[in-house]
Amino acid sequence: MSRCHLLIDADDTLWENNIYFERAFAEFCDFLGHSSLDPTQVRVVLDEIELANTRVHGYGSLNFGRNLRECYQRLAERHVCDNDLQTVTGFAERILESPMEVIDGVAVTLEYLAQRHDLILFTKGHPDEQKLKLDRSGLGRWFGHAAIVKEKDASSYQKLVGERGLDPADTWMIGNSPKSDINPALESGLNAVLVPHPHTWRLEHQEVGAPAPGRQLVTVEKFAELSAIF
Repeated sequence: MSRCHLLIDADDTLWENNIYFERAFAEFCDFLGHSSLDPTQVRVVLDEIELANTRVHGYGSLNFGRNLRECYQRLAERHVCDNDLQTVTGFAERILESPMEVIDGVAVTLEYLAQRHDLILFTKGHPDEQKLKLDRSGLGRWFGHAAIVKEKDASSYQKLVGERGLDPADTWMIGNSPKSDINPALESGLNAVLVPHPHTWRLEHQEVGAPAPGRQLVTVEKFAELSAIF
């Protein structure tokens, strides 16, 4: 394959991420101890809050803490005190203290790909938090550029393509999220590789669309399989 531009997602593509949010949510449900709502029903309420707040505040553990606080204030069956809210926020704050778990095969695959193609990290979230995770992962050296945006939609892909002077025909988006990685990339006329993750955030689930004429959509089981494609 000739030299390509590979846009690569970060969370749950390069390293584990959502498992820590799920653990924080489990702690939250235990602390909430609702008398009639089970965790699945609590999650419905939290999803509603997150859908509304991410449009304003974006993503990341700090914003997740804000969402948990709002969910607690809405569902708590006891007087809400400051100590309770601090406890709830702490569930989210500890996410940043979690160990950095680079997904198996990612490091060696990035090293191989970087010798053959131009790699761009393209992720959404809080800039400081994402930069910290990139530094802690030790993977930053394989990327020629990193772009951290508030939302990964078609307009953000088109902006990145324009700013970096990329040829859509030779540009691929690689990630685990149909909603943020695959569908907006295909909508923007790029190629894409879906690398499913068993714990992809439920709000990132979406039916995968079709590529534009002349473009490709590939699905692999593991990130390491990219070496056989590129």
